Amino acid sequence: MRLGLIIYGDLQNVSGGYIYDRILVEHLRRKGDHVEVISLPWRNYPRHLADNVSRTLRRRLCHASLDVLLEDELNHPSLFWVNRWVTDKISYPIVSLVHHLRCSESRPAWQNLLYQWVERLYLLSVRGFVFNSKTTASVVEGILGSKRPAVVAYPGRDRLNPEMKQDQIIERAHQPIPIQVVFVGNVIPRKGLDVLISALGHLPRDTWQLEVIGSLTMDPTYTDSVRRQIARNGLEDRIRLSGLLHDGELASRLAQSHILAVPSSYEGFGMVYIEAMGFGLPVIASPVGAVPELVAHGRNGFLIPPGDTAGLAQCVQALQLDRERLARVSLAALRRYSEHPTWIESADRIREFLLACVE
Repeated sequence: MRLGLIIYGDLQNVSGGYIYDRILVEHLRRKGDHVEVISLPWRNYPRHLADNVSRTLRRRLCHASLDVLLEDELNHPSLFWVNRWVTDKISYPIVSLVHHLRCSESRPAWQNLLYQWVERLYLLSVRGFVFNSKTTASVVEGILGSKRPAVVAYPGRDRLNPEMKQDQIIERAHQPIPIQVVFVGNVIPRKGLDVLISALGHLPRDTWQLEVIGSLTMDPTYTDSVRRQIARNGLEDRIRLSGLLHDGELASRLAQSHILAVPSSYEGFGMVYIEAMGFGLPVIASPVGAVPELVAHGRNGFLIPPGDTAGLAQCVQALQLDRERLARVSLAALRRYSEHPTWIESADRIREFLLACVE
């Protein structure tokens, strides 16, 4: 099978969506498929819209020798009209890989109405979909008003190859140390790091520690505001901003932590949640997007409304004070992890769907 994949920038970018795309490409190539990655330059949203009049992009798609073209939906502003223009000039189907819609994120309503209008035009321009969750599928179907050929393939659980045993998790939970909270995600407003810091600031200083793992450069203005928040509250000795870590280092940090807390305002899936569960970490998150497909409130984690610093603080404090409960929810998180598909299972599911699109 000959595939094209359209993305912005470099496939090596570190975010859940890019990790998903990269692992899928690696799997397809191992299966003997030829995958051509078509990279469009990162720009701002208006300049992405201008890509639709690019003759170079149109010619490239018209002359591509492909069986199927897979487009990361993140690229929708560059493709919503290009797809329509090339549809009757190409022999291959166009399939969209949807992690989550831009119009699902938290922002002023008028902005999301604009984004939804553009995204709807884009979604109408493709033949089928690969969704990362049932929630994402439902959102797209709601915007289109109908179903199209699609497959739901969850991000796999096993990228970090955790090897945590139940007795290790129980022993860790009962360590007589401050509760170790870890935040894993790029430091951008949607991930809610400022909310987490505000919540932890309500707790006695000697009862917790926080490590932040993720890019500090994607939104420098927001990162600077987080640094000021930490300094303003005198929390420099309680919070460590570690930046990006290699997978091995990340796995080591997760194995040493007690809780993963990433109170995002929206997640199309939230790959880090299932990965953390593999290390027996209960998850504190917001009940938005697809998170409830993973996190069962009170059983393997906690779902706190976005911005609810008091509720988030109460969850952390409850687990800090009751280590038996911490052990129980940690073991439940590990069981939820074991029930989730592997990357091979999910990638095979996508490949079967793409082969059916070609036929």
